[in-house]
Amino acid sequence: MNEEIVSIEHPTSLAQIRRRFKPDADVLVYNGFPVSTEKAESTIVVDGSTVVLIRRGQIPLMHELEALMMARHTPGVHERMKNAVVGIAGAGGLGSHVAMALARVGIGTLVIADFDVVEPSNLNRQVFTVDQIGEPKVEALKDNTLKANPFVTVQPHCVRLTAGNIAGIFTDVNILVEALDVPREKVMLVNVFSKHFPRIPVVMASGVAGYAPSNWIKTARVGEFLYVVGDMKTAAEEGQGLMAPRVGVAAHHQANQVIRLILGQTEQDGAGDGDTE
Repeated sequence: MNEEIVSIEHPTSLAQIRRRFKPDADVLVYNGFPVSTEKAESTIVVDGSTVVLIRRGQIPLMHELEALMMARHTPGVHERMKNAVVGIAGAGGLGSHVAMALARVGIGTLVIADFDVVEPSNLNRQVFTVDQIGEPKVEALKDNTLKANPFVTVQPHCVRLTAGNIAGIFTDVNILVEALDVPREKVMLVNVFSKHFPRIPVVMASGVAGYAPSNWIKTARVGEFLYVVGDMKTAAEEGQGLMAPRVGVAAHHQANQVIRLILGQTEQDGAGDGDTE
């Protein structure tokens, strides 16, 4: 019941479970199917069933939400996610999707830096909505991630990243995601961060534009603590813009690599790992 094991007497109806555990629930889901409150009276719950009880508009308590959101995780994974601090440099097409993916898997803290505001042209590939146009991206992204998981900690920094502030902003992160647009800023970020934190992994991106095959996008380990996602060649240029599907594929490669690193997965671990994955 709500992803926790409970014992009940038999026979017990779904309505009786509702009255016992969550009497204000107005959405009842039995073995994956919604059941009306009227039909719940005659629905007998059998052994091994799953029941989800929801009150519309009500945010579950933290332990309830964690149990529901993390029910599909392998045992032991959630605590490692919850204790992780991930930095995201850039809150655009890559960074906004990385942040949402990591919030949904239960990353404990996200440190997000970007100086930009939401523009109409961003809506073709970023997680923002029309009503957020004009807002600082980091603040809008914080709002969106907290709507998905209100118990993640988001630290927004509405600043342009420079050689002088990178170390201070990302001083506590376990992993840094590079999600910037300008190549020289990407290089500057990686060089400065690696100088201050030489043993903290960085997951960057290169070559995610256009609509070339999704399978061209790979995750490659190019240094002991440096990973690059993309096809390494399709840069945004005239006639080849940035589009939601391919940018999203790359962003989720980055998010997945973050998860792998948190869980201690490197190319030496497991069958099939190598220079690319």
